[in-house]
Amino acid sequence: MKTYAAADMHGYPLEKFEALLEKAGFTDEDYLYVLGDVVDRNGDGGVRMLRRFMEMDNVEFILGNHEGMLLLCSFLFEGDEPPKPFELDALQYRAYEHYKRNGGGVTIDNLFKLRETEPDAIADIMDFIREAPTYAAVSCGGRDFILTHAGLGKFTPEKKLSEYALDELIWTRPTIETEYFDDIITVFGHTPTFYYGLEHEGKILRTRTWIDIDTGPSRGLPPALLRLDDLEVFYGE
Repeated sequence: MKTYAAADMHGYPLEKFEALLEKAGFTDEDYLYVLGDVVDRNGDGGVRMLRRFMEMDNVEFILGNHEGMLLLCSFLFEGDEPPKPFELDALQYRAYEHYKRNGGGVTIDNLFKLRETEPDAIADIMDFIREAPTYAAVSCGGRDFILTHAGLGKFTPEKKLSEYALDELIWTRPTIETEYFDDIITVFGHTPTFYYGLEHEGKILRTRTWIDIDTGPSRGLPPALLRLDDLEVFYGE
């Protein structure tokens, strides 16, 4: 069995991601960790891909900040169509506007289209997201890994993973100088690697203690698939 990690697909076409898995030799005997942010920004808003992961026994989905924003907007799907802004209370309006500014409109639209043919689908998706963990600890290939969506905010070596606040796992943005554990590799997405310099655009970025695998699909760049066993990287097209 091989273990893989991917992150931040943001509406990347499902067929292209399946081709990337095939390129890497991924089989039903292997395991894939998806480090959040499947939804929003592009394509169908990631709806098909998220539903595909829901069907796969060898995939573990870890919560991303965009799925977190979608959860905060679950009230949008209580009626037959999205509510008008004047129908929302102050907290709902703030959550809705924040989600739309971050590319959530395409996901909202496609979820309503899905509900026309599968009335219970949205509730199933929300339950799947709500039950998602915020981190995973993995050992393979003689190495130990911590997998989160965004890294470890307010990091200290003594702090237990269970003690991290939600925002510290799904919204933090490590700097290039950030140092995590000496003997554990922290793998995350959330921050596109080109934020650290254009020389990193479209490629994963590895430092002494962490690996950022968000290669920029939110901006139309193909995602990366990291095989944890040997740290080999496969890129989509």
